[in-house]
Amino acid sequence: MNELLYNNSPAHAVLSFLAWLYMQLVGRTSRINIKGKKHDGPAAYALWHRQEVLMIYLHRGMNLCGLVSKSKDGEYMARILLRFGFSFVRGSTSSGSVMALRGLIKAARDGYSIAITPDGPKGPIFKAQPGLVLTAQKAGIPILPAACALSRKLVLRSWDKYQFPLPFGRIEAVYGDPIFVSPADDVAAKALELENSLNALTEEAERLLAAGN
Repeated sequence: MNELLYNNSPAHAVLSFLAWLYMQLVGRTSRINIKGKKHDGPAAYALWHRQEVLMIYLHRGMNLCGLVSKSKDGEYMARILLRFGFSFVRGSTSSGSVMALRGLIKAARDGYSIAITPDGPKGPIFKAQPGLVLTAQKAGIPILPAACALSRKLVLRSWDKYQFPLPFGRIEAVYGDPIFVSPADDVAAKALELENSLNALTEEAERLLAAGN
């Protein structure tokens, strides 16, 4: 856990620090409203990949363990997560998936909540892959879906139209009801339930943002 792969890279050290500073600026200058509540005890937090920047800030210092790819881009995220008090395991659906799954299950059994973007790292957009559901099932923890909407943001030209928050805006964050996964549940069916929940929460966050203007 917490494995850094590019220890001799000044670029990763400097740029991840600047990104952490910027996220602090966004969080401290934005009006943030939260609907729903975080789960008491270990849970698997689920959010769409495009919303991860703001949601990392909202979950700082919460004893969460995230999933980070082994790529050079993933190294930036790993270092940012460490600065916000997260732990992490390295891997993705395309590389090191079995070991990553085992690492997340172990973290949950050790008392951590875990955080995964079920459509990441390559999509398709707004489609939940089964990995998070399987992890929650094996670890015996509920899934807590969450979403946010940003009044000031840059939308990148990526597969998921990644949302890059800007300072001095309004933010609406919404938590849904926990999704419980028993050993007998069908993983594909639960992944669809999670997908529908995340899409509904995203729409709700956007409605709350529009209503507040």
